[in-house]
Amino acid sequence: MKVKAVLFDMDGVLIEAKEWHYEALNQALGIFGYEINRFEHLTSYDGLPTSVKLNKLTVEKGLPEALHGFINEMKQQYTIGLIHRFCKPRFNHEYALSRLKAEGYKLAVGSNSIRQTVHLMMEKAKLIQYFNLILSNQDVRHPKPSPEIYLTAMERLGVRPEECVIVEDNENGIRAAIASGGHVLSVKTVDDVTYENIIARIYEVEDGVS
Repeated sequence: MKVKAVLFDMDGVLIEAKEWHYEALNQALGIFGYEINRFEHLTSYDGLPTSVKLNKLTVEKGLPEALHGFINEMKQQYTIGLIHRFCKPRFNHEYALSRLKAEGYKLAVGSNSIRQTVHLMMEKAKLIQYFNLILSNQDVRHPKPSPEIYLTAMERLGVRPEECVIVEDNENGIRAAIASGGHVLSVKTVDDVTYENIIARIYEVEDGVS
């Protein structure tokens, strides 16, 4: 077994942005007196697209559907402000991606965030130049936990699932990665995304460790 590609989630993997999304959405929801508390975020909402979160809030808390568009727009604006304030390069990520690319691995991002946010974060973090492919939730019909975004990336990169390592951090993303047939590297924080950890997982796969 030869690994040919490494696929990455973005929020919580390459960018420490999970808190930004949480804060931005709550700021937008707060205009109308709604909130996702910390427990709900960690157990149910983390890793989902904003549109899916809003649908869940309608079902669970009675958020009027007519407000979805405005809240989504406000959330994106708040998120962009936080990106410009806090998104910066991280040496461990630049080093990891540059080495993997130099060693011939194909690299891709598959994120449940919208295209504008993904590209802005990748540019601010100075990572965009390392990727062969960047996919957002606007590039697929079904977001994670569906495996569609990873299957799409594999198809466009010209690799089979068993030739891929997928770096993920949350339950919905890990479910998507497993369902795609790729080999998962589960991380807890952005600090775990190092060249050493990624290459160790690649060697495990190539040595026959599932």
